[in-house]
Amino acid sequence: MPDHNHDALEQVYAARSAAELSAAYAAWAAGYDRDTLSAGYCLPFQVLSWVARHVRPDAGPVLDAGCGTGLSGPYLKALGYARVEGLDFSQEMLDVAGTRGAYADLRRATLGEVLPWPDEHFAAFLSTGVFTEGHAPASSLAELCRITRPGGIGVFTVRDKIFETGGFASVIDDLTTRNIWRRIEQSPPFRAFALDEPDVLVTAHVFEVLG
Repeated sequence: MPDHNHDALEQVYAARSAAELSAAYAAWAAGYDRDTLSAGYCLPFQVLSWVARHVRPDAGPVLDAGCGTGLSGPYLKALGYARVEGLDFSQEMLDVAGTRGAYADLRRATLGEVLPWPDEHFAAFLSTGVFTEGHAPASSLAELCRITRPGGIGVFTVRDKIFETGGFASVIDDLTTRNIWRRIEQSPPFRAFALDEPDVLVTAHVFEVLG
């Protein structure tokens, strides 16, 4: 990555509080797409392969959880998903997402807290690039299940280096043991950036919510 890209990314990963992380993304919002796409950031597009494989376009509303600037939105719309809603904790990122004309509803909300939707609202959720160092906690998954209807699908990526240390393995096992969801698919680790940052690896996970 060029140096300015590195600086913005390092500020994000160096954040030690929600306020610092919010400030880092606010400062990066205007240049986020150009910086990440020039590095070959592919997750907002790669995740759509799993969404298209497991979620019918007419299934109902889909939540882009941690949508950022909304890179996935136009492509979900192009694939026939008529109602896509989004959440992000950064208003500046949501402002960019709102310019894409792809989201029926965008809300400022924080993963890890109670989300502003009723039980069983969504047919599916997707979350990419959000479960990484210093970002949304593993506990977010239970709340995402709450707002997803039985039979709905969850698709999300987790940075490989925090899968165990961040509690994702134990939360996934707990939700499975309690019959909140069942695993459908898990990918091997793959690169989040096609060009730069070869050490940034993620795994993709697909679950069916049981209720």
